[in-house]
Amino acid sequence: MQLQESARRRWLRHEGEMADRIRSHDWGATLLGPMDGWPQSLRTAINLMLPSQAQMVVFWGPELVTFYNDAYAPTIGTKHPFNLGRPAREGWAELWDDLGPLLHSVWQTGETVAARDRPFQINRQGFLEQVYFDISYSAIRGESGEVEGVLCIVSETTQRVLAAQALAESEARLRTESERLELALNAGAVLGAWVWDIVHDRFTGDERFARTFAMDPVPLQQGLPLEQVKQSIHPADMALVNARIAAAMAQGGAYSAEYRVPREDGSWRWIEANGRVELDAQGRPARFPGVLIDIDRRREAEETLRALNAQLEQRVKERTRDLEEAQARLHQSQKMEALGQLTGGIAHDFNNLLQGITGSIEVIRRRYANGQPAEIERFADSALQSARRAAALVHRLLAFARRQSLDTKVVNVNTLVQSMDDLLRRTLGENVALQVTPDPNAWNALCDENQLEAAILNLAINARDAMPEGGRLRIATGNATLGELQLPGQETMQPGDYACITVSDSGAGMDPQVLARAFEPFFTTKPVGQGTGLGLSMIYGFARQSGGGVRLESAPGHGTVATLYLPRHAPVVEPQAPEPGEVPRGGGEVVLVVEDQPSVRMLVIEVLHELGYRTIESANGDAALRFLQADGRIDLLVTDVGLPGMNGRQLAEMARAKRPGLPVLLMTGYAAAAAERTDFLPEGTELITKPFAMSALARKVQAMMEAARGA
Repeated sequence: MQLQESARRRWLRHEGEMADRIRSHDWGATLLGPMDGWPQSLRTAINLMLPSQAQMVVFWGPELVTFYNDAYAPTIGTKHPFNLGRPAREGWAELWDDLGPLLHSVWQTGETVAARDRPFQINRQGFLEQVYFDISYSAIRGESGEVEGVLCIVSETTQRVLAAQALAESEARLRTESERLELALNAGAVLGAWVWDIVHDRFTGDERFARTFAMDPVPLQQGLPLEQVKQSIHPADMALVNARIAAAMAQGGAYSAEYRVPREDGSWRWIEANGRVELDAQGRPARFPGVLIDIDRRREAEETLRALNAQLEQRVKERTRDLEEAQARLHQSQKMEALGQLTGGIAHDFNNLLQGITGSIEVIRRRYANGQPAEIERFADSALQSARRAAALVHRLLAFARRQSLDTKVVNVNTLVQSMDDLLRRTLGENVALQVTPDPNAWNALCDENQLEAAILNLAINARDAMPEGGRLRIATGNATLGELQLPGQETMQPGDYACITVSDSGAGMDPQVLARAFEPFFTTKPVGQGTGLGLSMIYGFARQSGGGVRLESAPGHGTVATLYLPRHAPVVEPQAPEPGEVPRGGGEVVLVVEDQPSVRMLVIEVLHELGYRTIESANGDAALRFLQADGRIDLLVTDVGLPGMNGRQLAEMARAKRPGLPVLLMTGYAAAAAERTDFLPEGTELITKPFAMSALARKVQAMMEAARGA
């Protein structure tokens, strides 16, 4: 180490901060290597640079490693001493696009680059600033004659340049003022001249000034205090004049103010006062000369202009209001068109379904009347199938409107998609290759399991229809942690963790126009009779009501990817016990049935009687309440939610107040306030959605009876 240090000191003979830093720098860790191995040309350049009083930098080698002297260090601020030994591209990264080409030009051509007051934007105090330098960049050649480095001699000229710019701006302002005064004099617009002796407060003006200010010219020519002269200025303009005078007095230099003075007839005229505050040797205000210019016509013109602008603004406001009203009418028209499309679609589908129901019932009645029971069961099945299709249509409408009652629970999405494998393969047919790829780490979702299954099936059917010649369908599960997400054409999804189900196909895809309307109810690209246009709208409504969302990505010829986002839930889903095949029977328990529709009430009572229950029936809540307030036995209350007058929920609350612990089964076909079962139903209360199978009603009643007995 001593020999190496001695070798360094033998050729690096100078003292100073940068010489010490070069000697102590760990050059072995750089591209140049230890100092004793440096070429003579580099040593010579450094020995030339260090003692110089000029600001000098040496950039050495292909990487342009940086050396600089003590005179240069202050010009780079916080870059010192970081830049020593660094490639120039690192040390001057913020201006490399400007500096780099200059250095490379010298390196490649060997010719000197020089400029005066060369602008650069450099970060030397933590922010970019505009600086100026005189520069001379010259090539340093090695023993072979090739360029091995660049010697930069610079001198910062920022202050000189800024001072020259300020002087030029000041001279330009002075020329402008002189030109204005000359034009005013030539045009005969000068209304007088003044001189204010500031030290003695003696204000003098010529005869024209006196006429302009409606003053006696004799005392004004002899000299008056400034405050006495200012009495002629319009009171509303006095504050402005005082502020402008104070500003000119504070720093010296130009003064300008526009204000009003009186005419002989008592009206007011606009003038412009231009002057200059002259300072004495100590920098104190001493003298204030100036002239008055007539600007009355100009101000009058500025006033045909302000009035016109005001009229224009008023017209723009009126036009804007008219446009907004037109847009409102257009929006209303569009709403009515959408409503017409919606009701037309509903009417078309429901009329077909009602035809199937009423026609089948008429045939059954004729067969019974004619003593021909043959094939009655076939027509009964047809009526039941049409009724179920009608229920499915209503269900989709409620899903789109987010008004169906969801049976929310924890769902294992992997188990669900795997359980649908056989159903999906039968639905898709042999032309579609199905791939189900569950993610083993997929989270559980919190949603209605049946609705999720229907949503996946709908997406699969849409994909199949988009691949008439066959193709590939992939169903995958996964996880997503989202910030606030704005899905196109939809409401904003809230930040959080979501379980994901992705359905992707290799079908025809959708163009942007179709994609933008994909979630509209009754919008479909399928031929008449092959689709209601409610599938995607139902999926969208289900996802949003569940607290999630759905994203569609598609392009013509590139298929479609649909991703369902459902809120994450941590607990593991327990396997559900299969429903028993045989309908359970009652043991003479008393059920109060409240339903305003006679046909529905009749069917519910008939089923309960067949199952061994006794019944009390009521058509409204008021009548039912009398039974509940009496002392008779009632084991279960079955009530419709949408009753006239007192609704089913109110009746249930009053019933539980009179009979604590009474089980309540609510029947509903539409329950805006019951969109989430967990949020709506108190303990001991269940919900069943119309239309329901009679067997489902029987199982629900039996389960509630058993739960009540167990409690």
